[in-house]
Amino acid sequence: MSEASSLTNHFLIALPALQDPNFSRTVTYVCEHTSEGTMGIIINRPSTLALADILQHMDIPGTGNTPKEMPIYIGGPVQEDRGFLLHSPAKRWDSTLVITDDLAVTTSRDMVQALAKGEDPEQIFFALGYAGWGPGQLEQELQQDSWLFGPASREIIFHTPAEERWEAAANLAGVDVNLISNIGGHA
Repeated sequence: MSEASSLTNHFLIALPALQDPNFSRTVTYVCEHTSEGTMGIIINRPSTLALADILQHMDIPGTGNTPKEMPIYIGGPVQEDRGFLLHSPAKRWDSTLVITDDLAVTTSRDMVQALAKGEDPEQIFFALGYAGWGPGQLEQELQQDSWLFGPASREIIFHTPAEERWEAAANLAGVDVNLISNIGGHA
């Protein structure tokens, strides 16, 4: 797959007809899209957890600088018990995938420990689980009109309220999702 045809660093926006409960009305940030498959993180599904819950579960002590109320999101139906931290700048931790010059995803305990100490990166998004597609699977779903894709925006990921991200991502792609029919599409 050529870099030009890759959806890495793009948003996948579920079209209204996509009724799969894992993806209905979601925005997924694509972290990696290759001929071997696709990995992304849903950015608009807040969970009932906060960072304090994760730290307690991992037995990591916090400090006075710990952002204990940081929301935790549901990043997708794969490995829902594992943390995925989308962050800027793209500093390398023990297990980091650099996506762009200023954005990366990390899955290692050392970054969570740094968060507990208040040493977080400039911008951070914490999700449990990820969305994954096997080779050619996403391309097939795109042909079935299940998804819209468009440019990613750090503003939407880090600063737009979760409940506004679906429409904001679609608008960035030049589409008003409220004008699209609810017929067709399957994931």
